[in-house]
Amino acid sequence: MSELFLPQELIRKKRDGITLSDPEIGFLVQGISDGSLTDAQLGAFAMAVFKCGMSMDERVDLTRHMMNSGDTLQWSQLQLDGPVVDKHSTGGVGDKISLMLAPIVAACGGYVPMISGRGLGHTGGTLDKLESIPGYNGTPNNSKFQSLVKEVGCAIIGQTANLAPADQRFYATRDVTATVESIDLITASILSKKLASGLDALVMDIKTGNGAFAADYKMAQELAQSIANVSSQSGVPTSCLITDMNQVLGHSVGNATEVSECLDFLVNPKDANTRLLNLTIELAAYMLQLSGLEKDLDAARKKSEEALYSGKAASIFGKMIFELGGPIDLLETPFKHLPPMPVISSVKSQSSGYISKIDVRAVGLSMIHLKAGRTKSTDPIDHGVGLSEIVSVGQWIEKGDPLAMAHCRDNDQLSYLDKTLPSLINLSENQTKNPVLIHEVLSSTVDSSHE
Repeated sequence: MSELFLPQELIRKKRDGITLSDPEIGFLVQGISDGSLTDAQLGAFAMAVFKCGMSMDERVDLTRHMMNSGDTLQWSQLQLDGPVVDKHSTGGVGDKISLMLAPIVAACGGYVPMISGRGLGHTGGTLDKLESIPGYNGTPNNSKFQSLVKEVGCAIIGQTANLAPADQRFYATRDVTATVESIDLITASILSKKLASGLDALVMDIKTGNGAFAADYKMAQELAQSIANVSSQSGVPTSCLITDMNQVLGHSVGNATEVSECLDFLVNPKDANTRLLNLTIELAAYMLQLSGLEKDLDAARKKSEEALYSGKAASIFGKMIFELGGPIDLLETPFKHLPPMPVISSVKSQSSGYISKIDVRAVGLSMIHLKAGRTKSTDPIDHGVGLSEIVSVGQWIEKGDPLAMAHCRDNDQLSYLDKTLPSLINLSENQTKNPVLIHEVLSSTVDSSHE
């Protein structure tokens, strides 16, 4: 059937706002995968979609064909005794929730095959954080990955080359053709990878605010609704939480610094950052409720809290780390495996007042400047550099009080943070209310029976 189609004619149709059929979209995705669609044609198609948009059926078809461009995980042969459920975040500064969330849900009877990315731009990557743990192997083969999910209950790994390969080429093209910010293409990109994992349910954390990709609230709403609709029409019930990213999530930024905060969170949840704790439990509750492990959110919250406070989630996390090549005693002796940096010092406030606003994006960019993040996918990163004990909006501080603790390689890095960080944190004489953590929750508004 492919000989009936010409790429330039399909690009012309989309350029003119005409809806593409399922076979036409399938032809284009096949061309992305096998290289018969040139870079120029792919860029032109991306721009046509960016300008003209896609219908809901087109989004579903594009997602499905991209999902099927490589491996798809099947779980039936493993005879799991619970649902396969996952969470995906659009990324934020200090967003380390996956590391605690996966073992909490696993402790409640779910199976969590979490395939995570590396950081790019001002947001950190879950895989980068985990790779600050010595020996951690985030790239096992599919067989090892699936057996680990069955045995432990969860595994957090990186995307393999065979998972939605069409998306990998398409995203690389979008990145250099100014077509990343398309709701249609973002939806297909995220869901083609997630749905290839063979999920029974999915929860999305859509970040909004000055530290988020979707800084504009309207864009966050549109993306959340699109993902909920397309995923549900693809047979996977999905809820999307729109959450705040106007301050660092938790109190640390970096890689090893965030892992340290996660270990503290799992071992001593009573002392955890309130916003980090509340959002982790809420996301876990939605995963349990949506996947059928609990009937309502109140029961799901209670079950999630029990999994955390009993220490069961911490035990599962430790086992996952060990099974993927990390140390067996990470939870017991974290400092042995995450050694302190040569220079650890406070960055002091230059005045007194209430924290009124934090330029979270710029905080993330400051980490890139110190090589804790990357500007292109091939950049190496320094896992040890970071910030901890970062102040929160609404908090009062005196002149000379710490805004954060800096973890640096040398005094030049510390000088940079001493100069930069105070300018990113605004103070006020009047107390500012802490931003709302969860703005709203969206689910599908369309019939999910479409396959």
